[in-house]
Amino acid sequence: MLFLNEHVDYRAPLDASDSEVLGLEAAREVERFLEHREGHKQTPLISLPGLAREIGVGSIYLKDEAHRHGLGSFKALGGSYAVIRLILEEAARQLGRSIDISEIHRPDARAVAEAMTVSCATDGNHGRSVAQGARLASAKCVIFVHSGVSNERVAAIASFGAQIIRVDGTYDDAVAEASRVARERGWLTVSDTSWPGYERIPALVMQGYTALLSEALRQLPESPTHVFIQAGVGGLAATVAGHFSIAFGDDRPFFTVVEPSRAACLFESARAGRPVKVPYEHSTVMAMLECYEPSLVAWRVLSRAADAFMVVEDEDAIGVMRRLANPHHGDPTVVAGESGGVGVAALLKATSDEELRNKLDLRSDARVFVINTEGATDILLYEKLVGATPAQVLARNSSSVRNSSGRLDVAVGSNRTKLTPHRHT
Repeated sequence: MLFLNEHVDYRAPLDASDSEVLGLEAAREVERFLEHREGHKQTPLISLPGLAREIGVGSIYLKDEAHRHGLGSFKALGGSYAVIRLILEEAARQLGRSIDISEIHRPDARAVAEAMTVSCATDGNHGRSVAQGARLASAKCVIFVHSGVSNERVAAIASFGAQIIRVDGTYDDAVAEASRVARERGWLTVSDTSWPGYERIPALVMQGYTALLSEALRQLPESPTHVFIQAGVGGLAATVAGHFSIAFGDDRPFFTVVEPSRAACLFESARAGRPVKVPYEHSTVMAMLECYEPSLVAWRVLSRAADAFMVVEDEDAIGVMRRLANPHHGDPTVVAGESGGVGVAALLKATSDEELRNKLDLRSDARVFVINTEGATDILLYEKLVGATPAQVLARNSSSVRNSSGRLDVAVGSNRTKLTPHRHT
């Protein structure tokens, strides 16, 4: 259930290339790109003081990515950012001059994009982001989906004009097929996982995720002492661990990577001390985390910056969906998809077990940061598991939820920061 990091590189400085990709300057550049996205706004940081009191920690702050760019997932930041970056680079190469994001819709840049096809494999959310980025830049897009991706998620991807190709098997089978076809047809593969010889583009996807951390650092009233972040191939987990390591240096929070027990490739890699592909046996309800082989870039970061690896069960994920939809003690409701609340699920599991609690040093003054990585990206499944539609859940919230001191528990502004992150490299 829990494995403390014992890797030989544990606590070693990040590789220079990873520091550059995940650093503070790179995050500022991502936010500059986002300023050119129509309707872009920060996602809320939600305080859960009632839950914190109940489980005996000082505070819980949840970054709610269910509101990100209309896609309902943090993935909206990664794939689309990488697609646009790569198209601008190709336009610069063909036109012989630097092309800025502000020029993405100029006729000469658009002509380059229209001749390009981007592709990837997906569990659902990454494919939507890549497809959205392609549409924003006027490129063509082909998305490969495995047999476990629901029809509703496929339709959401296709709504951005992407061609859909179904692949029998798992996510990893879809990745292999997408890579093969893209090589044959000269398409640009924009994957969120990496393998030998293919690292830069997944690193750009990870770089896109840093924007949510820049926002969180402005929104958090105090620096966190603990972070619980769910992982599939590990891209987001590595981004958070790496960026916080750079931002806080030796004062960084204790970082726990959380996976489904049925697809725990990072957990098993940590135990083996090297990247491990785990066999497929049974599907998990945590569909966005159902990955059986870690991203090499992500593993390189997490082997150094993660403190612990933890697994949860399907019932834990479903239970936290229901708990966030039906909170106690006056906390606001949160719509979390099957994979969205897994960090919270791990926190609840850890605080209910004294041995786990001690290993993670979860004291009464612990300040915990988690991310709701997705909302109800499959509305029918959400209603089946939770017993209410997302709209019904959100209707339980008042327009603004205030605690006893009158402070807003939902923080969306940028004027609350008390943090002074270190500029370590």
